[in-house]
Amino acid sequence: MADLPRVVVGLTGASGMPYALDLLQALQGLAEVHLVLSQGAKRVLWEEMGLSPKDLYPLARWVYKDGDLGAPIASGSFPTRGMVVVPCSASTLAKIALGLADTLLTRAAYVHLKERRPLILVPREAPLPLPTLKAMVQAAEAGAVILPASPGFYHRPKEISDLLGFVTQRILDHLGLKAQRAPRWGEG
Repeated sequence: MADLPRVVVGLTGASGMPYALDLLQALQGLAEVHLVLSQGAKRVLWEEMGLSPKDLYPLARWVYKDGDLGAPIASGSFPTRGMVVVPCSASTLAKIALGLADTLLTRAAYVHLKERRPLILVPREAPLPLPTLKAMVQAAEAGAVILPASPGFYHRPKEISDLLGFVTQRILDHLGLKAQRAPRWGEG
């Protein structure tokens, strides 16, 4: 695994854990995954999928506690291909937009912004109130990619996995990782 690019994946307490699981599965063999879950993520993971954090351990090379601000992913000297926060809660997005680094997850996101590495935030909530929209603009101005969990339909999805794969493909593209998780426009 040493020759694979490192990717940090953060899970927060927003609804949308199937997107996170699909991404973690797609990253197998493509990246060395460094995973961190917020407290809210642990509850939503159980509520939506009946899974505990330990169920995700096989999908990551390293798993960190959100309170461990001394973890390698908290430092700019720890090189990565990028970071994805999926699903990204509105409160986490706001913290990232403001540069608040009070947890490992938000610190790692801060590091990705300051080091000018890809930071992909995948919000799923709707509708979006004005404070969240403003935070999205602020995070984008700081260098983050706001990639809503909003699948397209031009590929004529037949299964939920097709919808999840559409979003995962977009994330992989932004990380510069070559994989075919969903058809592209014009590929039928």
